[in-house]
Amino acid sequence: MEIEAIRAGKIKQLSGANLDDEDLSGGQLEQINLAGASLVGTNLSRANLNGARLDGAKLLCAQLVSADVRANCLGANLMQANLAGADLRGSNLRGANLMGANLAQVSFAGAFLSGANLMGVNLQGVDFRGADLRGANLNSANLKGADLSQADLQGASLCDANCEEADLRGANLAGANLTGANLLCAELDDANISGVKLERACLLGTSLESSS
Repeated sequence: MEIEAIRAGKIKQLSGANLDDEDLSGGQLEQINLAGASLVGTNLSRANLNGARLDGAKLLCAQLVSADVRANCLGANLMQANLAGADLRGSNLRGANLMGANLAQVSFAGAFLSGANLMGVNLQGVDFRGADLRGANLNSANLKGADLSQADLQGASLCDANCEEADLRGANLAGANLTGANLLCAELDDANISGVKLERACLLGTSLESSS
């Protein structure tokens, strides 16, 4: 495999390729086709993957630190991947598995995460503004201080999630399951909370002005 040529952006068609443990850090990989590729343990830190196809790709334990991942990651497996500081704004992560991923300082603003698995993930302070999280699994996730303003969480599951001081202003939480969630001092002004399950949830200090 011509790794240097791939890193330089000279090879764009790599669907189904095996690139496990390769070093593609800093690669110019925009618009590359890696659909269904195996990238287990691959180093993609600081890589430019803007517009790339990663649908169905295996990215277990991959390094994507500070990478531009504004890409199509439909159904991708990103378990244990390191995405610290990555740019995922507007990315398509529908049905993706992000369990155990490092998402520190990640931006998911406007991203599509419907049906994604974020169970137990540390999402403290993460930017989800305007993101589509319909039906996502956020059970036991740490969303302390996360920005979920205007996000669509319709039907999402946030059982036992830590949403302390989270910004949920204008969010759509219709039918969401917040059983046992910690909403201490969370902001829910103008949020749609119709049909929300709040059994055992902590609502101390929660702001609910104009919520319906």
